[in-house]
Amino acid sequence: MSRLPKIPWYEITSESTYLNRRQLMVGAGAALSLAALAACGMEAPAAPAAAPSEAAAADASPTATPDTREPMASATADELGDPLNSFEQITNYNNFYEFSTDKEAVARVAKDFPISPWTVTVGGLVDNPGTYDMDDIRGMFDIEERIYRLRCVEAWSMVIPWQGFPLGKLLAAAGPKSEAKYVRFKTLHDPVLMPGQTSTWYSWPYTEGLRMDEAMNDLAILSTGLYGKDLLPQSGAPLRLVVPWKYGFKSIKSIVSIDLVAEQPSSLWMDAAPNEYGFYANVNPDVNHPRWSQASERRIGESGRRETLPFNGYAEQVAGLYDGMDLSKNF
Repeated sequence: MSRLPKIPWYEITSESTYLNRRQLMVGAGAALSLAALAACGMEAPAAPAAAPSEAAAADASPTATPDTREPMASATADELGDPLNSFEQITNYNNFYEFSTDKEAVARVAKDFPISPWTVTVGGLVDNPGTYDMDDIRGMFDIEERIYRLRCVEAWSMVIPWQGFPLGKLLAAAGPKSEAKYVRFKTLHDPVLMPGQTSTWYSWPYTEGLRMDEAMNDLAILSTGLYGKDLLPQSGAPLRLVVPWKYGFKSIKSIVSIDLVAEQPSSLWMDAAPNEYGFYANVNPDVNHPRWSQASERRIGESGRRETLPFNGYAEQVAGLYDGMDLSKNF
């Protein structure tokens, strides 16, 4: 795997206890595990055609308390990697329409959401279909740490230290058939537990998809935790997808089924507003949303704006997946 992009230490605003733990990652081997993720969903008001403007999304961002300590003396800037948002920021500013359209209310509404027992069905065009509980899944694969940028389609961003494992390992274990070209994911559908699903604006359950080569890319992971802790309900517990080079709404939460299919699947946002949300949803500063620019973003906890990077900074790892494609049309 090629080396992942690195960013200066001076942007870091991480949780103090976590920075102490990061001494274990110092060195060249640790640097290879550092990526930069972002995992938001997109925000819109009641009707799908009325998502907030870039400015409105930025104004809604909470304020961080910067970590003023010096960086670890034993670590270089490259080894520290991208800036981290705090656990409190990450878990209290969430797009999860199944619970609420208010980012700052999701954690409260979702706090009693039951995440155990939980099963995930893997099927479709595979040789080894099966249904697994979360203990099975955690036991099947080594849990890794990945620090990824998260870039929301609303033009805000975070950096999150995820725990999880490559999606490709689960798909390989399922034994994809040759005719499998895409992977389709579904979230739990239970309007009693997820009151936001009573909304008639959206085609529940939340569904998303990837092309097989995207799904097999090593950057795509299934996450079980962040900051060294199990995922909380508002973050997509107990299992969510993380695809760091795409806008956050592709990173579907609280997954109950993963199916390999021959035809390109639709998704909740493609059904809601197909002129605004395409299948690929790659982060692209040169292709604006119809109602706001994607050239820059606001990192949660920062007052200014920063340039958005093509493929969210992961072009070296993923741009080759789209050779020959017009990404302004295949948005």
